[in-house]
Amino acid sequence: MSQQKKYTLAIILITSLFFFWGFIHNLDPILIPHLRNAFSLTTLQASLVDSSVFIAYFLLAIPAGLIMKKYGYKTGILIGLVLFAIGCFLFVPAANTISYPFFLGALFIVACGLTILETAANPYITVLGDPSKATQRLNFAQSFNGLAAFIAPIIGGKYILAEEPLSTDKIAALSEQAKIAYIQAETSAVKGPYVILGIIILIVACVFFFTRLPDIKDDETDQKKGFFHALRHKNVRSAVIAQFFYVGAQVSVLSFIVMYATEIADVTPSSAKYYAGVAGLAFMIGRFVGTFLMRYISPAKLLSIFAASAILLTVVVIFGSGVLTLYAMIGIAFFMSIMFPTIFAFGVEGIGADTKSASSLIIMSIVGGAIIPPVLGLISDITGNLQFGYYVVLICFVVVLLFALRNKQIKVEVKDIAH
Repeated sequence: MSQQKKYTLAIILITSLFFFWGFIHNLDPILIPHLRNAFSLTTLQASLVDSSVFIAYFLLAIPAGLIMKKYGYKTGILIGLVLFAIGCFLFVPAANTISYPFFLGALFIVACGLTILETAANPYITVLGDPSKATQRLNFAQSFNGLAAFIAPIIGGKYILAEEPLSTDKIAALSEQAKIAYIQAETSAVKGPYVILGIIILIVACVFFFTRLPDIKDDETDQKKGFFHALRHKNVRSAVIAQFFYVGAQVSVLSFIVMYATEIADVTPSSAKYYAGVAGLAFMIGRFVGTFLMRYISPAKLLSIFAASAILLTVVVIFGSGVLTLYAMIGIAFFMSIMFPTIFAFGVEGIGADTKSASSLIIMSIVGGAIIPPVLGLISDITGNLQFGYYVVLICFVVVLLFALRNKQIKVEVKDIAH
């Protein structure tokens, strides 16, 4: 097998992982309102779904990096897939015991697997092939994450939000026995989709196990360097900060869109799930469009344009009313699309043997998805207005814009020096 063909097969298999973790992440916008209704949760309590997922990125990213430094990308991917599947299967006992903390625990195990997968797959894609096209390659792979963002809410909405849920007042009026029966029925709805996904992930793990993949080895001298050695690179430090705020914004926008549609735009829950699907479609289209535009516009300049556009649309989400705000939310999903892979690619650009460590540090910063949504939820609960929570999202996109402008300036300076 030629080197090019070997890389092509590896890129195809790794790209499939972007779809699968995108699918599980984008079931959360359906799961949050579903569990919120079933357990009569506040906005802050419902946001713990995101916290239980993204806290894993903070706790597992460094162990994931250490695993890959010692055993390589393939081993990390296999461990990640197994944990992913186990977490999916844990939704069965969580539903049977009618326990919200058990659901959060199952989500945490899933996220542990996702952390390892993302810590492996993101840098692996950047080093497989022409280094000058690393950002485009990562954006293309992440486009399938966007495809999952479109499909997951529709499939999840069909099987998890199949019927109109009872209001909080109606649930409170039920007898204790009827209330338990209702909660049992609601929580049981999640078992099928997650069990099927767990089985598929195990099959994918088998495919990876029996496939030979190229591995990028560090030399022994570089492996002895401290894990945080990668922070000596300014681009790694700035990418960690930017990614923290970006992921917090992405999770806040996509996870709360169903809740936002019902509370602010007065859309029924059964219809709101389709807006989540459309937002996922916009996210996917944005990834493909962004990847195409990078042929003609520098990644830093394009990132700054997309960040500025997201800021303007967030203002509409905060101050607008009716269905217009939902259209703005869908627009934000489009302009968020290239942010994660572009920030990541800038963060690991030109750092050689520090790539695996830098990957772990940038993946750790995904903990922003655990911290920022609860802040949004807390502001919403205190003010009694979900829209006010999006001031947090506005700040996040400002940070991304500053990161983009800084990298745009650096590229210009380097170009000027070259001339």
